[in-house]
Amino acid sequence: MFDNILLLAQNPSFALDVVLNGLLVGAIFALAAYGMSLVWGVLNIVNIVQGELVMLGGYIAYYFVNHGVPSLAALPAASVIMFGVGWVLYRTVIFRVVDKDLFISILATFGLSIVIQQLTNTVFGSDVRSIDTGMGSFYMLDGAVTLAWIKIAAFVLALVTGLALWLFLRYARLGQAIRATAQNPRAAHILGIDTDRVYALTYGLNAALCGAAGSLAVMAWTIHPYIGLPYTVRSFMIVVVAGLGNVGGVVAAGVGLGAMENVAGFVLGAEYQIAFVFALMVLILIWRNVRAARRRTYLS
Repeated sequence: MFDNILLLAQNPSFALDVVLNGLLVGAIFALAAYGMSLVWGVLNIVNIVQGELVMLGGYIAYYFVNHGVPSLAALPAASVIMFGVGWVLYRTVIFRVVDKDLFISILATFGLSIVIQQLTNTVFGSDVRSIDTGMGSFYMLDGAVTLAWIKIAAFVLALVTGLALWLFLRYARLGQAIRATAQNPRAAHILGIDTDRVYALTYGLNAALCGAAGSLAVMAWTIHPYIGLPYTVRSFMIVVVAGLGNVGGVVAAGVGLGAMENVAGFVLGAEYQIAFVFALMVLILIWRNVRAARRRTYLS
């Protein structure tokens, strides 16, 4: 471990390569976290199945590419299909736990995650999958820093999606209905907003965002049926740090997490990279609890 730290310290260009690649991968985490922030803020559900939706989007893109669809064209196709998947999941399961105790929604979405995980394993097998986009890489500092173009595209897409989501929620009629429902669903219903339809559309939009994130994940990284939980944990951490409805905070927290995770993976070893993510989640929860306790003490 100390040798790896020393290597980063002695080779600034190599350290820059590790950090930049982490920042770009973090954009994929931010895309998934957009959706979790929406579902948590509007439906008041902690969506444990979030990572499985990302994984499922990756497999859909992988299927399309294997059947001759260009890799970048597979991304919107996966998003559209995942919107339908999200709508169906809401109409069959999620609507039953809206307005229920938070623990019930956690159990329900955890059960969904297991079902999707096992179905994916049955259909596609447990092998690791990836897509070669053929886009090549971008080189800096005489080749000392190498950035895959698909990762750069993912970073740009995350920024554009965040801006589009902010504009949609602020100016579109449906976006305003979503904001009103998130603030006070009973008042929104009294004023004529079909809150059930808003909930269904919100969950479908969340699944579409996960589909985009999964498509980029299988192009820039790899996927397999059991990769969902780390994406759920990452999305949860990003939302906890950024706060509900804070699109800019989600982007910052996502790319920051990507950089920290990539550095930790190099320093500690790839086998401890996911362990670092879980340990970081525990630290963030402790920090939030201490901060909340101090606030309560101050107000009292």
